[in-house]
Amino acid sequence: MTPPTPLRVALRTSLVVIVVLAIQLGIAPGLSLFDVQAELPLLVAIGAGISTGPDRGAIIAFGTGIAYDLLLQTPFGLSALTYALVAYAVGGMQDSVLRAAWWIPVTTASIASSVGVILYGVFGTVLGEDLINLDLLRIAAIVGLLNALASPLVLPAVGWAAGGRGRSMPMRAVYR
Repeated sequence: MTPPTPLRVALRTSLVVIVVLAIQLGIAPGLSLFDVQAELPLLVAIGAGISTGPDRGAIIAFGTGIAYDLLLQTPFGLSALTYALVAYAVGGMQDSVLRAAWWIPVTTASIASSVGVILYGVFGTVLGEDLINLDLLRIAAIVGLLNALASPLVLPAVGWAAGGRGRSMPMRAVYR
């Protein structure tokens, strides 16, 4: 199977980001757990890191974050910065870990989501928002759980869109 063209990757990725943002803003607020909702755009960023590696994943994550920042009342670029850093870190870790088990991407998505929420709070506080408090840890844990539940749907969609290392490619262990 030939890899998709860059234009096809851009169109697919844009479609997934638009659908995820529509779900995030339209449906997710009604599906909250303890007044916390899933962070689906962050999950797209994590999926980009998992499926395409650190460099392409960070680029896709940055674009997703910019699109989300256009719709939020927070400092512009805060989501983009956080998502790009998380995707880069996840992409780098995925290259050095055996990815044969089904639960590894789900666990990675859960932990990275929690870390992403905490990073968002730290960066937001640096930029003048008051986001660091004890409630941040509760929110991070719940977002990690909700994103883990959503990851079996979102991660394959991002892998398809980004034209990354899909399930059809053989996995290999790389130890550094």
